[in-house]
Amino acid sequence: MTSQAPTIFSLQAPKDVSLTEIDAELSQIWQSYGIAGEDGTLPAATRATTFTLVVYEPEETQLLLATLGYYHGPIDGIFGPQMQAALKELQKKHGLAETGTATEETIALLREEFAKRHTNGATVDGNGTVSYGSSAASPTIADEIAIRNPCRIINLSPIAGEDTGVKAQVSAYCPIQKQSSNTLVCCEYITLTGTAAALERIGGMLQALLIGGLPKFLWWKGTPDINNPLFKRLSGVCNNVIVDSCYFNEPENDLLNLQELVDNGVPIADLNWRRLSGWQELTAEAYDPPQRRAALSEIDRVNIDYEKGSSVQALLYLGWLASRLQWRPVSYQKESGDYDITRVSFLTPEQRQVEAELAGVPVADVGDIPGDLIALRLSSTNPQANCGTLICSETGGCMRLETQGGAQAQGLFEHVTSLSEQKAEVLLSQQVQRWGREALLEESLAVTSQALKLANG
Repeated sequence: MTSQAPTIFSLQAPKDVSLTEIDAELSQIWQSYGIAGEDGTLPAATRATTFTLVVYEPEETQLLLATLGYYHGPIDGIFGPQMQAALKELQKKHGLAETGTATEETIALLREEFAKRHTNGATVDGNGTVSYGSSAASPTIADEIAIRNPCRIINLSPIAGEDTGVKAQVSAYCPIQKQSSNTLVCCEYITLTGTAAALERIGGMLQALLIGGLPKFLWWKGTPDINNPLFKRLSGVCNNVIVDSCYFNEPENDLLNLQELVDNGVPIADLNWRRLSGWQELTAEAYDPPQRRAALSEIDRVNIDYEKGSSVQALLYLGWLASRLQWRPVSYQKESGDYDITRVSFLTPEQRQVEAELAGVPVADVGDIPGDLIALRLSSTNPQANCGTLICSETGGCMRLETQGGAQAQGLFEHVTSLSEQKAEVLLSQQVQRWGREALLEESLAVTSQALKLANG
């Protein structure tokens, strides 16, 4: 049974304003608004004084090219040589003039090709607008956050093309909750659109739009880059930089870049890390009994199956497990094929060797989250050890790992994943309830990065 979203009352439809008028326009909205209730009264409408959420929304053309496999660079909204080459490849393939620019005909073709393949949970609405991670009938994810947590949202939307400065819009709307219908707590929405270079130029002004004295979050929906001037400026003033690593284009390199951000003091939160919480909890529960806890030191085999496409969840889970058990990575090898196989070797504090195998499994029914875990098995080469544990998703099941054998039967667990818990808007709503450094993520990412560096060593 699905819950119905709250009714939204618009205090101010999107209104074009100049950059210098943003604060004045927002202040004016709150002076005399109200709506008629059933008894004819006008409930007060007040601005939310909770937090500021800055959303960096990557440029549509770049996202489409990346999703369809033409572009392999960072998702940063910057129209550079890699973008031009990707556009020329697309244009050549379909017999268009090879301009290397995002012409209307090229964008229409991209949308059409994307709509046919419909990958990564994105949809195309009737106007051709691409929406990532939410259905065409639903509000954007940022709107979903505003419904659950009224706040000030600043949406940064880089566009490709000629640099004509930054255009600004302001709006305000209120979720109407039955239990608190006498007072409306409303969301302010600021949308800034321009080329990546134009948005970078107004970085100082952006800082002034963050509400002072309240938590500030930056949701960077592209690939975070410490060398990007806008990212650097905003990450330096926000309590958390929130990413979703399931959409990283180059999982291994991007995880190393994430570690570099942590090393530089950027407080990172990852929505994809939160998707692993159920797997982590069930793993911990499996070893709660005293006799099982004593057998933890016997684990020397780890197998993780994930949906082929992104290895991030598998790598982060393995990093978490290794950081908890103090395993030190000593080798990292990869091989591609029908299954993407990654093998990582560790040494325990007692100098015992642990072998881990991550398998990217091709599945017919791919979920909305690239690289979702399917199953994992912890076992031992010691047949007397009582440490075997098998955990799987309800949809994927443990069939492949069960047929391979090797896990002791005493530790069979089934993991049932609720799809609603995977959605970015739900995870983000939970994430903005806390801020600051996330020690467990940072410790796990550190071990994952140590293993990844062995691939190049």
